[in-house]
Amino acid sequence: MWERKKLGDVAEKVIQKNNNNAFKNVLTNSAEYGIISQRDFFERNIANKNNISTYYIVQNDDFVYNPRISNLAPYGPINRNKTGYTGIISPLYYVFRVLNINTAFIEWYFKTTCWHKFMYQHGDSGARSDRFSIKDNELKKLPIKLPADDMEQEKIAKTLTSLDNTLQLHERKYEELTIIKQALLQKLFPKKDEIKPEVRYENFSDAWEQRKLGGFLQEYSIKSKIENEYPLLSSTNKGMEYREGRTASESNIGYKILKINDLVLSPQNLWLGNININTLVTGIVSPSYKTLKINNLSLYFLLPQLKTKRMLEKYKQVSVQGASVVRRNLDFTEFMNISLVIPTNKEQEQIGEFFKQLDSLIALHQCKLEKLKQLKKFLLQNMFI
Repeated sequence: MWERKKLGDVAEKVIQKNNNNAFKNVLTNSAEYGIISQRDFFERNIANKNNISTYYIVQNDDFVYNPRISNLAPYGPINRNKTGYTGIISPLYYVFRVLNINTAFIEWYFKTTCWHKFMYQHGDSGARSDRFSIKDNELKKLPIKLPADDMEQEKIAKTLTSLDNTLQLHERKYEELTIIKQALLQKLFPKKDEIKPEVRYENFSDAWEQRKLGGFLQEYSIKSKIENEYPLLSSTNKGMEYREGRTASESNIGYKILKINDLVLSPQNLWLGNININTLVTGIVSPSYKTLKINNLSLYFLLPQLKTKRMLEKYKQVSVQGASVVRRNLDFTEFMNISLVIPTNKEQEQIGEFFKQLDSLIALHQCKLEKLKQLKKFLLQNMFI
């Protein structure tokens, strides 16, 4: 059975101030990072050392409400101090300590939107558009529904904490793999103005040859003749995607057919990284894209090089500023004159196969990560009232 209580029933406001400047660790409450050292967040001390005697003392496991609103926290974040030490925080924040209730359960409760309706009804955005205003006495009336059984509170909190730990583990693995990939790109491909990479596979010693993109890329333009002839695809800065919903026009007849394993790029956004090899399915893309066939070159050797910092800089050099700040018009002839250094076919295949497997591993962790995020979102929406 669940029961309804008010915040003031299960928590008390902390009003203890930092008299005589007993504590020096100034904290901040961030919607993205939670409660952390102010110095770590801003990379410098913001608080005036002469004024911190008026700051509230925040013990470990105390909660802090920050009225600053953002996309992540439309009514301001409420977070738990998990730094492991006692600190101090600006008197602009509301500090409270929970009593006779599972601390982790309440922490997870404030990561839901269950309390947002009350805030909307009993507060306002105040004089500043970036701050939410609610009186202390009103905040104490905030209703909280929770299990009467302490064990149920604990089980809910443990389930979500365990899931969150797993999610963070996969986030770290994903980040580590992307860092490893960037390091290997620098080792397995020649540096600027060089014709041999720093690290090579055994039995390969020949110098790499310089070749222009036009030597192995061939533009083609085959347009669809019937509605929805192939799946609708989109090339983005992040990669190829299946496109859902309506297109800019009512019909997709005349869209370009993009075959599998062919290259596609956006002439306006190439310099931002909108260039991809289609490894999904044969589909159709916007007529504004360039579609190209890759000849006599391993596509998995080419793929990891398409969005390196060096290549993005080259794309920028062959693109002219357009009407919009984020749009640059590609000089396609100059694009085809961009040079790459290329090894023998066998060495291409080995390097390409390695990065293909690495990309598959990265994609696997990314997929797991997305599923865990969706599960976490689902549980937060359905495990609280």
